[in-house]
Formats: sequence, structure tokens, C-alpha cells
Amino acid sequence: MPSDVVRIICPNLRCKAILAVPASARGKAVRCRQCGSRIQVPMPRTQPAATPPADVPAAGD
Repeated sequence: MPSDVVRIICPNLRCKAILAVPASARGKAVRCRQCGSRIQVPMPRTQPAATPPADVPAAGD
């Protein structure tokens, strides 16, 4: 799937159409062409920074 297209499912329970919207629509509201519902296009997920595990003292120290 190209990274310039976002696929979302219409939240209307009677519709459930799969929409392909441009990535530039992230964070904006779009309308479903099938039923007219307004849908908020989600922002991209951000990966949490990898943090090293905390130093755990060994048993008996």
C-alpha cells in the first residue's frame, strides 16, 4: 500500500465502506461518499522512543 494513501472504514454501522484518502487529509474530517458521514482521519502513530531497561539490582546485593 502506498504511504501517500490512508485507508479508513466508515464508522456508520449501516455503511462500513472502506475509504482511501490522501495522506494530506490526516487530522482533518472527510465525508463518506456512500452515506455522507463525517469521519476524522487519524494522525499517524508515533513510535515511542526505545528506552533502555532500568538497572535492577541483582538479588542478594
